[in-house]
Amino acid sequence: MLILRSRRAFTLVEIMIVVAIIGLLAAIAIPNFVKARQTALQNACIANMKQIEGALAVYAIDSGLSAAPNTTSALVPNYLRVWPRCGSTAYNLPANLDARPTCPNSTAGHNLP
Repeated sequence: MLILRSRRAFTLVEIMIVVAIIGLLAAIAIPNFVKARQTALQNACIANMKQIEGALAVYAIDSGLSAAPNTTSALVPNYLRVWPRCGSTAYNLPANLDARPTCPNSTAGHNLP
């Protein structure tokens, strides 16, 4: 007598094809995620520099001074909630009010437009 069995398991070839397809999709997607993360960090850094620039301008108008403050404590509670950071490094105060803030991570290439 011939007994027919129903096939309920996957073969090794089918599993290998699924793994190959997932690997191909991962190879395409991972570089795009890395690039998107770098772009997001750059945009956040530029936004932080604009915030510092705006806070300095408002500070100069409110105080009537033409020189930048010496410390960040002159800006933090009144003009900025917290002093921003690019990654883990805090921004430096510009030397004067005409100078634009710069990214503390010089290798990152984040510049105000």
